[in-house]
Order: sequence, then structure tokens, then C-alpha cells
Amino acid sequence: MDAMKFKLFSQKLDLLEQTNSRLEMMYQLSDLYKVIDVDEIKIASYLMQGSLVPAYLSLEFQLSVKMVLRALSQIHSEYSKHSSESLGLFGDSDITSSLKIITKSYKESGDIGLAAFQVIEDANINITEQDQLEIDQVFKKLVQIAKENGSGSQDRKLNLLVDLLKLSNPVSAKFITRIIVGKLRLGFSAMTILDALSWAVTNSKVHRKLLEDAYQKRADVGELAQVYLELSKEKATDLDLIAKKLDEKYQVRVGIPVVPALCQRLNTAKEIIDKMETVIAEPKYDGLRVQIHYSRKGFDDGSHVRAFTRNLEEVTYMFPELLDLSDALKTDECILDSEAIGYNPETGELLSFQSTITRKRKHDVGEASKKVPIRFYVFDVLYSGNESFLEKPLRKRKDLLKGLFKNNRIIIFADYIVTTDDIELHNFHEKKLEEGLEGAVIKQIDSGYQSGRKGWSWVKIKEAEGTYGKLKDTLDLIVMGYYFGRGKRSKFGVGAFLVGVLDDKQDVKTIAKIGTGLSDDQFKELKFRGDELSTSEKPKEYEVDKNLFPDVWMKPELVVETAADEITKSPNHSAGVALRFPRLIDFRDDKNWTDATTIKELDNF
Repeated sequence: MDAMKFKLFSQKLDLLEQTNSRLEMMYQLSDLYKVIDVDEIKIASYLMQGSLVPAYLSLEFQLSVKMVLRALSQIHSEYSKHSSESLGLFGDSDITSSLKIITKSYKESGDIGLAAFQVIEDANINITEQDQLEIDQVFKKLVQIAKENGSGSQDRKLNLLVDLLKLSNPVSAKFITRIIVGKLRLGFSAMTILDALSWAVTNSKVHRKLLEDAYQKRADVGELAQVYLELSKEKATDLDLIAKKLDEKYQVRVGIPVVPALCQRLNTAKEIIDKMETVIAEPKYDGLRVQIHYSRKGFDDGSHVRAFTRNLEEVTYMFPELLDLSDALKTDECILDSEAIGYNPETGELLSFQSTITRKRKHDVGEASKKVPIRFYVFDVLYSGNESFLEKPLRKRKDLLKGLFKNNRIIIFADYIVTTDDIELHNFHEKKLEEGLEGAVIKQIDSGYQSGRKGWSWVKIKEAEGTYGKLKDTLDLIVMGYYFGRGKRSKFGVGAFLVGVLDDKQDVKTIAKIGTGLSDDQFKELKFRGDELSTSEKPKEYEVDKNLFPDVWMKPELVVETAADEITKSPNHSAGVALRFPRLIDFRDDKNWTDATTIKELDNF
């Protein structure tokens, strides 16, 4: 199969953007995978998600919208004699004039991609090489732009971008610039890609669970797509053999995160024991979930440790303490599940989540680590000694975990009890609340490690009544957009925001407007975050009554912890219910929007 031109790839993305039906998007993605050359499957998978690398890695362009506008103005100025009335230019123009015109065009649409489309279309560049670039060539040029650093790097990035855009048609320029500023606007998730892969091979979703299980073991959708489609070409007529080979070939790998297991909710200890029988109960810490990967021989970049949050973000830089992990472990490589918590070195008292999360900064990490030292309470082992433990029962994983450590002050083995008694479980939960923790996490003793919030392997009991409000637990909600402020709040530019929950298709349905519980600083932060995530159109995942449309739509990325007095039926909110007296507790940067509270879970509040 011949390599695909980036022009054709962009046209496929353009068609996806114009499609509202999730099912139709899956069909289109499936058709796209059928015609992409096998050597380009991986990079095409990253590009269609607006990235150059898998979700767990970070390769940022470090080019602002203003810099991209400068690149466009340079092209516009150079080719202004070809420009049409659509940009309001007649004759020659200098870069300053072009920048003003293009900036105005951008502000009107709010989309850098549309501005780029217009500039390239109006420039009417007549170059024989235009539209001849293949996906791989564009990818390499984008990587070169992203990796430019050091003195003068911004100018070099700018010049490389100008050169790339001059070789692009208008549609290609639209998606190149969107990728650079991190706003691809296609509206599908990694799970839609897995559906599309299954459809491309089986003409059904029969392999969806197989692919999801594989992704949860090694969260790299690009590599998974390539392995799966390569196997399908070799074993095209034997779906069972494809499944068997994928399970053999695509296993846990140290350095690539496993999708973490998450908790369901139940009301009482008795309910839990009735459902799960013999359980392990552990403290529920108010910290940052961290998956630790260790390799004594080292990874490709020379490092020996990698750390990932529950939403698969690499945060190794936050924890210089982990650089000495080799002294604490008795194994050559492993994957550990843990909770990172700041503590007071003088009293030993554990600090709040808000204190721990101050470590999440790119600069002065060493100074932050002195102010907020960290302990890692390790409660599970997923891999060690060249063997995956995901299928092993929890009791076995606990025994294996105990033998991995040497004595140290940074890595702490999380204590637990084993019980079949609901009264003992209740007392354990209450005791942990009294100690200032968040109660207990309860796990079925013979369960394997099940990624996501599925089944009843892990559950948590609701907080004691009155902790935050009349609901016994807080909700994790997706911020869908915000409303302009009035009166006193007009100075913030935001007066309230719209939040939603997930349905079983991972669409977002509204449940509340929140305008209380925010300090002045939080209103300012919400405005800043809202503008960073703003989009000119309602995201495809959102289902919102027209009477609730916000003034500014936001992409589904920001999760907030929210309290409320009760949940009531609602004819206005698309979730079918609404929160009474909702109020913001905190921004949860450690959580992905796909980890938000679901409609199904509302029954347990």
C-alpha cells in the first residue's frame, strides 16, 4: 500500500469534523484505517488525536497562538498580491498590517485552523511540491519544530512552521496549526478509535473488549493500532487467532502506564460484605494517585524511574525522591500502584491534597520538595521480574509486594485488614476518618487488577454525613462551559459554570449550574482555565438544553470536585436530575474527564 498524502489524511479529518454522529465517525475512522499504510498507522493515530506521541508522554510545541499568527502573517505578507477580498487586502502588505488582519480574522472565529485555511487559500501559492507531503514527512517536520530548543529556538520554530505551511494546502494547514496549539476539535476519544479498529477488521465491534483490555494493559493507542492491524493482515480470516496473537504480543511493559483501577461506591459496610464477602480494607488517602515504573537497566532516555498519574500524565519531574528507588527495591523492574502524600517532617502529619499538588510545577521542583516532602504509600504491584501480575488474585499480589522492599523512609507499605465482618469493616472506616483520612477503600480479596471503574473489585464507602453537605460524598463533574458574570462578578468575567456527568456512551449530560462556593481567586482561576479550554462550538460529546447554553463552551478536560445537598429530578438538565445547592470544593487536576462521575453512579449518592 502506498504512503498516504497528508492532503488526503487532512481531508478525512475534515470530514470527521463535520460529522455529528458518533457511529458515523466510527465508520469513517474504520475506513481511514483500511487505507493507511501499515508503517504510518502509529503516527496517524497520534496525529488524529492532535499529538505526536502517546497520551502518557509529553512533547509540546512551545508555540503560542500569537506565534502561529506571526507565521501566518509572514506568509500572508509575502503572498499578499494574490490575496482575495476575504481578508480585506488589495495589493502589497507588510507583516505588521498582515498580522492585524489575520489576528482580527482569528478573533472572529476563535479557531486558528480557520485562520490558517484562509491565509493559505488566499495566498494561492503555486508550488509543485505543495500537497505532495506524506503523513510521515509532515510528522517528522512537526517533531522537528517541537524539539527545537535553546537560544533562538522560537525563531527557528517559526521559520520551520512557515516552510511547512507553504508546502500545505488550506485543509492541511488548518489541521497542522490546530495540532500545534493543541486544539484539534474532532471530538472523539481513544475508545472511539478502538471501536473503529475492530470495525476495520471484523466489520463489527466483536473485538472491542479485546482491544480495550489490551489498551488497559499498555495505554498506547498508536502502538496498539499498529500491532492489531498488522496481525489482521497476517491472519485475516481467523478472528480467534488474531485475538490470541494480540493477547500474546501486546502485554504490560515497564515504562508505559497501565490504566489504573478505580473505585465504585456503595453505601454501607454491610452492603459491601454482602456483595464481596472476604475483603481487604485499606486507608483511603487524600493524595495524588501515582503509578511508579522502575527499571534497573534503564529506559531509552537513560532514566530508571517513571511516574504517572491516574489520567496517564507523566509526572516523574515532580518526585526527585524516586531517583533513589534502586536502593529501596529488591527487583530489577516493577510497576507499583501508590498514593503520594505530602507530610510534615517535624510531626509526621499527612498534608492535604491541595498541599501535595503544589509539587505539580515545572520549575523549582527541588525547592518544592523541601517544603512538601513526599511519602509513597504503595498498595499494589502490577508487574515484577518480567511477569505481569494483573491476573493474579489480590491476596497473592499483597504477598509479593511485601517481599519487594528494603527499609526506607520514602516508600511505605500501606497497611490493611482482611475481614468478612461488616462491623469490623465499619469500625475500620470510621477509625480512618477520625485519623483525618478519607475512610477506607475495600477490595475483593481474590480479584485481579481491573482497570477503570468496572465490576465490584474495588469500592469505597461514602464519607460521613455532613462532611461536605447533605450528600454523603462529593461528585467529580466535567466543566462544560461558563456564563459571564454580572454585578460584582463582572470583574472576573465569569459568574457561574455548567457541569455534567457521563452516560454509558461517555457523552456528557448536564446536572448543575454552579455559582457558589468559589473564592475570588477561584473565580479568576476558572476564567483563566475556561479561556484556555474554550471552543467556538459545542463539543460533540455534550447534550445540553438550549436554555442552558453557556456564554463560553469549554472542551471536556477540566474536572471539579463538587458537593451538594441532594439530587432531584429535573426536566431541564439532560442527565434527568439536578444538584440542589451545588458548590465547588476543588479543581481536580489529577483526574481525567473520562473518570468523572457517571449517571449510573448517581444512584449510590
